[in-house]
Amino acid sequence: MKKITIVGAGLAGSLLAVYLSKKGFEVGIYERRPDMRKHNIGGGKSINLALSTRGIHALKEVGLYDEIKKIAIPMFGRMIHTKDGDLNFQRYGKDDSEYINAVSRSELNKSLMDLAEKNSNIKIHFSERCCGIDFEKNEVSFLNDDSGSEKKMKYEILIATDGATSAVRMEMMKRPRFNFSQLYENYGYKELIIPADANGKFRMEVNTLHIWPRGSFMLIALPNLDGSFTCTLFLGYDKSLGRENSFEFLDNEDRVRKFFETNFPDFVNLHPDFSSEFFQNPVGSLMTVKCYPWIVNDNAALLGDASHAIVPFFGQGMNAAFEDCVYLNSCIDKYNGDWAKIFNEYQNLRKVNSDAIADLAQENFIEMRDLVADKRFLLKKKIETELYKKYPDTFVPKYTMVTFMRIPYSVALRRGRIQENILNNLSSDISDVSGLDFNFADKLIKENLDKLM
Repeated sequence: MKKITIVGAGLAGSLLAVYLSKKGFEVGIYERRPDMRKHNIGGGKSINLALSTRGIHALKEVGLYDEIKKIAIPMFGRMIHTKDGDLNFQRYGKDDSEYINAVSRSELNKSLMDLAEKNSNIKIHFSERCCGIDFEKNEVSFLNDDSGSEKKMKYEILIATDGATSAVRMEMMKRPRFNFSQLYENYGYKELIIPADANGKFRMEVNTLHIWPRGSFMLIALPNLDGSFTCTLFLGYDKSLGRENSFEFLDNEDRVRKFFETNFPDFVNLHPDFSSEFFQNPVGSLMTVKCYPWIVNDNAALLGDASHAIVPFFGQGMNAAFEDCVYLNSCIDKYNGDWAKIFNEYQNLRKVNSDAIADLAQENFIEMRDLVADKRFLLKKKIETELYKKYPDTFVPKYTMVTFMRIPYSVALRRGRIQENILNNLSSDISDVSGLDFNFADKLIKENLDKLM
């Protein structure tokens, strides 16, 4: 059995180590940050996570789901907050059996580290920053941020799970014919916390993802176990997206308070001290990373955000990374030690689907920000629900395919776009779902969609 070196002890790296450990591999994980279970490594840039079917499947495969479920809160749909303070609940699935789970990124990461270290053949090394790789000599260099010392070590198999700004990927970019794209959105995000009430209880409905959609920007809130909500404001950086609706403009407490009182008055009532907190947390950036190839010399590979970072608007970043682990694990089983075949099939299976979820996530930002309060959008959602009831094996909502099923993301993207055209046709001349022409719907579905396999 080869020794496996993993760069990055984040969510994907910690989970992958457990997969590999169960196969008998000796795994060393090298993490640039100090141990987050012992040190406060800063906050304000986490974006709470939404654990769904793909991620749950991975956790179940390694026997971790029961532990992780203890720190997860079910969310059954979106709660839309209008400017007038009205609430509109939009269910995610067909019933209460389909839901996503709010999970704290840091608490999940800590739990995965704890569970990984219960395996005697996993060792996590902290404060070890990857500072160079010689792919021809199979040699990786680490700089210890505590001691300032640098070491070089040989690797047999190297897997990089070191995130969107991957140091390993940076080394791969120095090689010929490495394709790379990095797209920053002209939007940033800032976190705020709605605290629990005096009794430690939630101030809003707990089992929903709260959204304040405002056209070119939005605020969301996810529940935490302590009764608080982590809120995230997604807003343009500069005046190109509206001067008063930008982080550039919100440069003092008076402007911040006026902005929130105008756009999110019910939020202000829930968190009257938000304006001072606003300036304590940094503005995070949003980017999409695509690259190829993911492998070098059949013994080094990228996984998770290192190979396909996406924006968070479909709640699939973590789930996609965990699904990478599922597929890599199955390739290891299939090819029994032939790492050239293992990595190549893993890359072929995942690249097309990681590109697809990146596109889906960007599309869903528009839906969450602009459309969830739109009358035509809501009508199409009602039509979609009726068609799903009538054609459960054929007309499956895009959100369901992505979130509650494990079909390839590329299939969900392709079918989702076909179904969107069908919904546009069916909703063009009606104002209520009672006017739906089922004969026309049947014709469009039979002409354009096969049964979902």
